[in-house]
Amino acid sequence: MGTSAQVSGPDFTKGVSTELIQEGETLLGHVGDKAVMLAKVEGEIYAVGANCTHYGGPLNQGLLVGHHIHCPWHHSSFNVKTGEAEKAPALVPISCWHTEVRDGKIFVTGKKTIPRPTLRGTETQQVVIIGGGAAGTACASMLRRQGFAGTVQMVSHDDSIPYDRTNLSKDYLSGNAPEEWLPILKNQFFQKNKIQMNLRVAAIKIDSIKRQVLLSDGKILGYDKLLLATGGEPVKPPIPGIDRDHVFMLRTLTDCRRIIEKCDNSKSVVVIGAGFIGLEVAASLKQRGVDVHVVAPEDMPLMKTLGVHVGSYLKKAHESHGVRFHLGHTVKEIHEAHVVLDDHTEIPCDFIVVGVGINPNLELARQAGCEIDHGVLVNDSLETSVPGIFAAGDIARWPDPRSLRPIRVEHWEVAERHGQIAACNMLGAKVKYQDVPFFWTQQFDKILCYIGFSDRFDRMDLLGSPEGDDFAVVYYEDDRVAAFLTVGRDLENLKVEQALQRIDYNKVEDIIRDYERHLRKPEHPSPNYFEPSP
Repeated sequence: MGTSAQVSGPDFTKGVSTELIQEGETLLGHVGDKAVMLAKVEGEIYAVGANCTHYGGPLNQGLLVGHHIHCPWHHSSFNVKTGEAEKAPALVPISCWHTEVRDGKIFVTGKKTIPRPTLRGTETQQVVIIGGGAAGTACASMLRRQGFAGTVQMVSHDDSIPYDRTNLSKDYLSGNAPEEWLPILKNQFFQKNKIQMNLRVAAIKIDSIKRQVLLSDGKILGYDKLLLATGGEPVKPPIPGIDRDHVFMLRTLTDCRRIIEKCDNSKSVVVIGAGFIGLEVAASLKQRGVDVHVVAPEDMPLMKTLGVHVGSYLKKAHESHGVRFHLGHTVKEIHEAHVVLDDHTEIPCDFIVVGVGINPNLELARQAGCEIDHGVLVNDSLETSVPGIFAAGDIARWPDPRSLRPIRVEHWEVAERHGQIAACNMLGAKVKYQDVPFFWTQQFDKILCYIGFSDRFDRMDLLGSPEGDDFAVVYYEDDRVAAFLTVGRDLENLKVEQALQRIDYNKVEDIIRDYERHLRKPEHPSPNYFEPSP
């Protein structure tokens, strides 16, 4: 996705000319061995750390909107006045520095200390968070950053502190990321902020009248506010042999470790499913030197979700690395050393990974009396039909202001931002959740970013050059731009996000037209992406 901002450019402690930065611009430099970025907003000069605290994205290549700098990689947002991480996936602030302007030069003079607020009157309050994933972690973090002084209890059936589940199918699975990258926040964070972790335990009953949660170990937790962030479980298709020891699902860190261990003495794998997880797993295992076969009933990967242009692009990318597809087919039987397809084809393999989606965990919400309709129904504050109970992440179905209908989205960043907004509203902020859904997928060296939401697009426009890894796809619903996918165009993706955030479709169209005007013309005619690969 690119490289982090490096220690380069001017030394800000020695001063730089005020003429080097104009209103609404940023300037990269350094203070000692720290990459620092200047931003000029409303005539004031601010200095902040130049790398996103999520995965180190170069903020100087992002989008400055007012006092907010947006990361080009995964769309985190920071306030340049305070360094506050306002929007996930970053949950940790960037550093802030003092600046002075004298004799026509800007000097960075030292780090700022930003005091944390304390919300008086919250000392005796209790918040329980059921779920140790993206939404739950972001909620706990935001509660403390907003100054909540009461008890925060997290409940998770996992045996690890919260980790970045997106990496389980990407860099960690491929062997390109160490395990120390995985925790969303370090263990010291939970200890320092007095967030109590209840691991290897499940919530089995909620008494919404007494405001109590019964855990599987017999413990009872009282709450004033409760967040349901129970996520989902992998779909287990009814295939004979699905329960064999060499068949794996991928949802947890333990699952991922087992798959990696299996790779050590395996030559081939069958991946069932050609959605995001299936394709990411296929790419990662191929990078581990395993021969990969992908089986899926669709005629093209991600055809229903992203359309033929993206499906064909990714299929070709996988095939160029030796991945073999068996599309238009299903697995009918799983045996010890092979699988049998619906056309009686036998594919030899050492193990199988199943990635055909998840089912949201709704039973606890249903037992608590929450209204359920293809998910847990919440209002625009993310509160359920039961007062004091909020829902976030994969289970939540909220009113989307752009599609004008309730939607449920299984994206990591959506879950984290749900958690952040739910935390603010638990504290009485009355903030509406109106963020634009965003996700990214990485497969080999291909990185795709998708902003918006469309599960019923009726038109697609392909812009740019897929063979040059520089293109976009615009998804329309009834002539409204519903979503925008880019490869190699992070800044345009950010700009469209901002316009969709404001529900300014004229601005969205302006950005797309400007993008078209600046497209690089390919040196060779584009291949027909509708034709299957040989």
